[in-house]
Amino acid sequence: MNAQLSPTVQMQFLRPGQLEEAARKFPVVYVPFGLIEWHGRHLPLGNDALKAHGILVKCAEKFGGVVYPPVYFHEGFNRQHLVPVLTELFQRLKKTGFRVIIGVSGHNVKAQIDMIEQALKPVVADGTVAGIGLWEMTLSRCAESDSDHAAKWETSNMMFLYPHLVDMKELGDGPLNLDMKPPSGIGGLDPRKHATPQVGARNVELAAEAIGKKAQELLASLADDHRAFKLPAIAPGHWWLI
Repeated sequence: MNAQLSPTVQMQFLRPGQLEEAARKFPVVYVPFGLIEWHGRHLPLGNDALKAHGILVKCAEKFGGVVYPPVYFHEGFNRQHLVPVLTELFQRLKKTGFRVIIGVSGHNVKAQIDMIEQALKPVVADGTVAGIGLWEMTLSRCAESDSDHAAKWETSNMMFLYPHLVDMKELGDGPLNLDMKPPSGIGGLDPRKHATPQVGARNVELAAEAIGKKAQELLASLADDHRAFKLPAIAPGHWWLI
């Protein structure tokens, strides 16, 4: 079992006409965030952004909208410099015609959500667009949808989304410390015993569903005259880049 992530909702793969068509149907853009970080010896360093991106692609496949390429940063970056850059990105997405901007971080640290929310604040201030910052499981957290650090949940997600990037043999069969400390650097349930592609598939499904419903809710919260894509065209003279 593994996910098929459609290129037809991923902005970097779209032709101009495809981007315009998607935005006119459902003017929502999802922006995945993460960082390059240790996630055990068995998972890729870009796990958090890859996880968020995969969930958002599945969300857009069902609900519409498009997914911006993953953005890599973490809370250790200087906010004085980074937040304005993120605000500029969100402003450009707004000028492109999107009415809802959803920033989703796979790095489950509150400071990263705070940065996204801080960057969104001036963008949504005029009420013509709506936006929110979330962890991937903020809206779906339950017995079947949660997160950890390179343990049951994150390993299951990668087994489903990117199985070719997971190498469980790297963990060996000896004892692992599961308290986030060296040497394992894993926090949660032992992934060798608890992680499966099926667990990941269900987690991704629930997270994507919850985010999609929030996108619909945010779009509906706008005044009628601000719910539609209004840029004349994704074409020179009206649009060039984000």
